[in-house]
Amino acid sequence: MKAREMRDMEDAELRRQVATQRRDLLGLRLANATGELDDTAGLGRSRRDLARLLTVARERELVAQGDRRRR
Repeated sequence: MKAREMRDMEDAELRRQVATQRRDLLGLRLANATGELDDTAGLGRSRRDLARLLTVARERELVAQGDRRRR
C-alpha cells in the first residue's frame, strides 16, 4: 500500500489497518520462526507497511496538536 492511499483513509480506517497489520506481522514472524514461511521477503514488506501506517498516524497526531496550540 502506498503512503498516498494511507493518507486518504479516515482515522478509524487507519487505526483498523494498523491493528490488522500488527496481527499479520505477528503471524508472519511466528511462521518464520517455525520455518513455515516460504516468502521471507513478505516479512520486510509487512514491517515497512506498518511503519508507513504509523508514520501517517503520527503526522495526523502532530497536526492535531498544532491546531490545539494555535487556539
